[in-house]
Amino acid sequence: QVQLAESGGGLVQAGGSLRLSCAVSGRTFRTLGMGWFRQAPGKEREFVAAISVSNRLYYADSVKGRFTISRDNAKNTVYLQMNSLKPEDTAVYYCAGDWDGSSRYESAVDYWGKGTLVTVSS
Repeated sequence: QVQLAESGGGLVQAGGSLRLSCAVSGRTFRTLGMGWFRQAPGKEREFVAAISVSNRLYYADSVKGRFTISRDNAKNTVYLQMNSLKPEDTAVYYCAGDWDGSSRYESAVDYWGKGTLVTVSS
């Protein structure tokens, strides 16, 4: 069983930055593909970014060039650096564990964190 714990959400003004962290336990972290999804009010959960075990990076078009996903295998942690935030980035952000790389859909993920709220004010 893999446990995921997100942190780093909060309120930020448009144009600002936040860094989300997800601490992982329960399995050898370096063997896990990891990702971030988000769910805005009234919308379905959507893919944001992912990083494979070989550090290949994947991004949704809406965040490409603004968000950066990274991992620290020594700390069992995956990060999402979010810059140039926009009000439309407001959502609950979920850490996704054991992403198998087959697709950008939720079905490609085995484990989920509880989520952390990011609110971007205009």
